[in-house]
Amino acid sequence: MLQFQKTAISAEDEAYLHLQREIRLGRYAPGQRLVPDVVAAEIGTSRMPVRGALRRLASEGLVEIRANRGAVVRGLNQQEMLEVFEMRSVLEGLATRNAVENMGPEHIRRLSNMLEQLDQGANEDLDWTAAHREFHEYLCSFCKQPRLLNQISELHSVVEPYMRLWAAQPGRVLRVRESHQELIDALQTRDAARCEAAMRQHVLNTVPALQAFLEQGG
Repeated sequence: MLQFQKTAISAEDEAYLHLQREIRLGRYAPGQRLVPDVVAAEIGTSRMPVRGALRRLASEGLVEIRANRGAVVRGLNQQEMLEVFEMRSVLEGLATRNAVENMGPEHIRRLSNMLEQLDQGANEDLDWTAAHREFHEYLCSFCKQPRLLNQISELHSVVEPYMRLWAAQPGRVLRVRESHQELIDALQTRDAARCEAAMRQHVLNTVPALQAFLEQGG
């Protein structure tokens, strides 16, 4: 059997996906140093692809390259968190505005089914943060604008570790159905301006509770 060696690009992609996933899931905490040799040993590659992956993650705001410490996981302060959510509200609002014209009843029904699973899984054994992100990205995907979708995905990745901690607070009750049903109701009107406004407000509604969580040391 022929065996093919990994190219430098494929090895870098593997390192990039590994690091991005671990940061999004909160397994690498803000401020944690990422040592290329250690990461390379974890995934069975050399350190050069890891260095390339770290540079890519730095360009996306997930990692910071420091002169004396090398690469560290980048954390967000409250002002930066607000900035990310304001950017999300504008970009996801635009995506929703452009998506509605490409959506049919079957797509809105699927969103309703996804909402049902989110609502049922809010207090059950469900990766709620991943399912919530899937809901948003499925809705936005109908805008059919790859550059816009890529920007939205990067912003989700930046805040995902904080969303996970926030959603996992003991005793927290997630307003899943009410807040997301407003989006579905807007989509059913097929009014592009109303859909954009609903998404923008939906994203911004998360900010006060998330900032309060950060103030408490979350």
